[in-house]
Amino acid sequence: MTSTSPDNIIAYQGQPGAYSHLACQQCFPDMEALANASFEDMLAAVTDGKARYAMVPVENSVAGRVADIHHLLPSSGLYIIGEHFQRVNHHLLGVKGASLDNLREVHSHAQGLAQCRETLRELNLTPIMHPDTAGAAADIAALGDNSIGAIASRLAAEIYGLDILKENAEDQDHNTTRMLIMAREPEQPPVDNGPVITTMIFSLRSVPAALYKALGGFATNGINLTKLESYMVGGQFIAAQFYIDAEVHQDSDAFRFAIEELEFFTNPGSIRILGTYPADRGRNGSNR
Repeated sequence: MTSTSPDNIIAYQGQPGAYSHLACQQCFPDMEALANASFEDMLAAVTDGKARYAMVPVENSVAGRVADIHHLLPSSGLYIIGEHFQRVNHHLLGVKGASLDNLREVHSHAQGLAQCRETLRELNLTPIMHPDTAGAAADIAALGDNSIGAIASRLAAEIYGLDILKENAEDQDHNTTRMLIMAREPEQPPVDNGPVITTMIFSLRSVPAALYKALGGFATNGINLTKLESYMVGGQFIAAQFYIDAEVHQDSDAFRFAIEELEFFTNPGSIRILGTYPADRGRNGSNR
């Protein structure tokens, strides 16, 4: 790793073979992917100049929002420069020579097990929770027990020398994780150069109907909001921070007018643009 320039490194959270690792390979096949134990370490790798980008999972079509990540994004000081919709294909893996008839238990992350619940029930396999999917694959490879399998990616099978005993073991075929690509500096596309998303955060003044009024500027300027979430900050229940994804460029007149109206109802200095970036084709159900 030391021989690779940081400009050619993309950081992700998890062990080699994780779905974030797979996303790195699909989006940046010529870059080297850097594994990190935690989300904080992954983001710090970019802020500290050890990596150029970070591949950040933010939500899954089955499991919902990735816990804690919305708290980490604003404090990281990084900018969103792209998004990627990663199709999650879970495979049932075993050690070399194993078969479905041999298996008795299967290890994986809680979400991986939950997303393959019907398959595991049909095969009469006992689910065993593990901190992550790729780590489960690594552990069963080390154990070498043909009665113990794992739910993980095809990449994990290749890395740890495992056989795929059942492909596409997930119960639902729309299992997709949305990833954000983050960098130290913004890399926004030109205005009117195709569909874009602008992500921002803000907090509201404590006045009646503040959110309703604050969002009025987006409606009157024809801006579609694809995501609106709130979450507590500072451990208090009296104030919430809002996170918005909008189908608009931050340099457009429509966005400027919407922000002028938003400022009447937000706390001073709380509006922060996290990035304007090209909309991934996965938003329309298209595959890369």
